[in-house]
Amino acid sequence: MKKIFLTLAVASFIWSCKTGPSSSKKDEVDVLIDLVNVKDDKVMVTIATPTFTTETTTFNIPKTVPGTYSEDNYGKFIENVQAFDANGNGLTITKLTENTYKISEATKLSKVTYLVNDSFDTEKGGGFGQSEDVFSPAGTNIKAGENFMLNTHGFVGYFEGKELSPYKLTITHPATLQGVSALVDTDDSSDKDVFISKRYAELVDMPLMYSKPDITTFMVDDMEIIISVYSPTGKYTAADITPNMETMMNAQKRFLGPINSTKKYAILLYLSEANEVDAKGFGALEHTTSTTVVMPEGMELEQLQEQLKDVVSHEFFHIVTPLSVHSNEIHYFDFINPKMSEHLWMYEGVTEYFANLFQVNQGLIDEAEFYERMSQKIQQSKMMNDKMSFTKMSKNVLKAPYKDQYVNVYQKGALIAMCMDIIIRENSNGEKGILNLMQDLSKEYGSKKPFKDEELFAKITSLTYPAVGAFLNKYVAGETPIPYEEFFEKMGVTKTTIEVPGNAFLKDMQVPYISVDPGTREIFFLPSIEPNDFMTNLGIQGDDRLLYVNDIEANLQNIENIIVSSFSWKDGDPVTVKIKRDGKEQELKGTVKLPKENREGYQSTDENKKTVREGWLKG
Repeated sequence: MKKIFLTLAVASFIWSCKTGPSSSKKDEVDVLIDLVNVKDDKVMVTIATPTFTTETTTFNIPKTVPGTYSEDNYGKFIENVQAFDANGNGLTITKLTENTYKISEATKLSKVTYLVNDSFDTEKGGGFGQSEDVFSPAGTNIKAGENFMLNTHGFVGYFEGKELSPYKLTITHPATLQGVSALVDTDDSSDKDVFISKRYAELVDMPLMYSKPDITTFMVDDMEIIISVYSPTGKYTAADITPNMETMMNAQKRFLGPINSTKKYAILLYLSEANEVDAKGFGALEHTTSTTVVMPEGMELEQLQEQLKDVVSHEFFHIVTPLSVHSNEIHYFDFINPKMSEHLWMYEGVTEYFANLFQVNQGLIDEAEFYERMSQKIQQSKMMNDKMSFTKMSKNVLKAPYKDQYVNVYQKGALIAMCMDIIIRENSNGEKGILNLMQDLSKEYGSKKPFKDEELFAKITSLTYPAVGAFLNKYVAGETPIPYEEFFEKMGVTKTTIEVPGNAFLKDMQVPYISVDPGTREIFFLPSIEPNDFMTNLGIQGDDRLLYVNDIEANLQNIENIIVSSFSWKDGDPVTVKIKRDGKEQELKGTVKLPKENREGYQSTDENKKTVREGWLKG
């Protein structure tokens, strides 16, 4: 996400002092968000504008924001945009695009007002990757008197040419609700918060969540972690998830070592009822000093904790990249006409790899589980276009056919990082790995100094070995599929057949046991496929209509999220499934019994390479 760049802010300030009359010119953008007087599920935003010297100005609401890699057009949630002079007289304002407004007589402009709708209650379902929906963790929620998810890019716009102006954000809210973020509230009152940001990019990198206080805090070395939870029925509290989060984040810090980019980190967890007017896209979105997380409230606690371990650890590792290591495209992000970087393999791939590697490194999973995770990523990546240049896909990720390949950043992107790690370990006899490389890159660049896209490979090669540069050019910039077996063999790990737990709803992770009735739009179990162990253990039969799974309604809008949730199930987990058979509803209670499947996997076999392998997994 966006970082704090003091040098640009200072340069802008010096320039403005030299060219304008300091006695009357106002540079600050003052934003007021009213969470008290919510009408028709809409929030009023008032912006006291800076001084303009041009006859017209352009007001923008973001089209795209960092970390989403999609065009979400937040302007579609904005309505009744008006501009006024200091006497309250209206000025001419023209809507140019869904996200852009032209304001005439800008030298007279004093304030802009508009109403904001939220995105959660417009989601049609399908989760991440569906173009019609904003990915929920990047979205907004307005639930008067109860919850407000303020991803500020959905509420606050900016004036063209004033992106570097300081922002003062004032939020009035019911005294019963508390706002939590990594921002510092400079107002002591119980119903008003005031936040200061050096520029627009910093402001929209700081999400807030307002709800009835349910907060825990703990320290990880010298970093303060804040967890805020909104659970609509009160099923879960922050205290329920904090012990696991504390264990995990301490392990992450031990793994990272000297990399330390922030002193405060906020985790904002929104638990969704996953109904027609609630969030349906589950996952998380990283920010520089926080992460927004959306999960279904209907999950069992152990399943929720398991999901949080994977998604929050991924987002937290973004403090390495892109926070500490990023390109010009991210440093100077254009919210209306974004130019994307070539290096999603690093921003998302290295991050996802770390989210798995640290778990085996710190003893949270065993070696076999790590190999199984990498094996799954290999299988899933081969379902995508394995010959597409990863740098070309990254550069063009907002348009077809590249945007359909985006999900591969979490599969092949992580595998690219793994292979680089292996090459570095092989050449250093296990002494160094990709974490050392990222530490060196952080020292070279850091949050205030971006790199040029076209120069990164050469820099990495100079910091590591020629073999790493050759790999990047052939397999990342090039179109050659990666021969993963060759890289595993370098660590004494070979391909084998292993028995692993399958999925309750997908045979071999591909063929579904369920389908949608086109007439009734009900989810039903296919009678044409042999029931698996999960089905027979609960007494589910072919053609049974699936109504609920663990209190989550099974419908076309959220069945994908139920399936995603089921990936964290383990044998013996309690489960409740409500079905309809022959027109009669039944509730089937029991425990999960996952089907067993034989798959291609990996295991360590060469003891002569134990030293380099131990360096890779435990170093």
